Amino acid sequence: MNFDPVAPTLRGPRLMVQDWDRITFVHWAVDPERVAPLLPAGTRPDVLDGATYVGLIPFQMHGAGFGRGPAVPYFGTFAETNVRLYSIDPQGRHGVVFRSLEASRLMVSLGARFSFGLPYTWAHMRVRHDGDRLTYTTRRRWPRPRDAGGTMQVRVGDPVVPSPVDQFVTARFGLHTRWLGRTLWIPNHHEPWPLRSAQIDRLDDTLVAAAGLPGIVHRPPDSVVHSDGIRTTFGLPQHVAP
Repeated sequence: MNFDPVAPTLRGPRLMVQDWDRITFVHWAVDPERVAPLLPAGTRPDVLDGATYVGLIPFQMHGAGFGRGPAVPYFGTFAETNVRLYSIDPQGRHGVVFRSLEASRLMVSLGARFSFGLPYTWAHMRVRHDGDRLTYTTRRRWPRPRDAGGTMQVRVGDPVVPSPVDQFVTARFGLHTRWLGRTLWIPNHHEPWPLRSAQIDRLDDTLVAAAGLPGIVHRPPDSVVHSDGIRTTFGLPQHVAP
């Protein structure tokens, strides 16, 4: 695998900027053949040492805004949890594929669905911080399955040097999505994540199963890391050639 953990230069206009804070990356290794049917046309599973990964990732969005403009009041700050997979296209661009993105702002969910085909949902969510412990809770409101969600409690430790798996699942500089009959790659620029060790004290989740991947969360995750956060910038969508 030719994988560079450093973001390439983002060229052209900026689409959106966002801060992703108090983010925990929880991942399970899976057979690439299991997730291949869930990826957009023209992409295939991205693989590290014969495996790909399913991610469950809760965090706090802060200061989201369009282009180079200021953050959008109220709608630019919210809790989010996503279930995601890892993809590569014929042009060799690595990305993520979102199977679901829970957000606590209804208008954000509707706008993202209709603008770029991203499977945002509207959910009741909270992120609580108490010392070295974070508790994420989510319960879906719309669409079905209603009440999908759960609780994750995490204890955050010291800074760590990223492992190859940590880099594979966090150093992602674009996403693949299917919109209006075409597969798109949307570039995303950010600095390397400042990662910390993390331990899960509690994980009750139905989001991964609702995203078409039952049976995953019943076994211990293969990777858990945390970050206090970074700022990210999205560029304009690019077509994925077949």
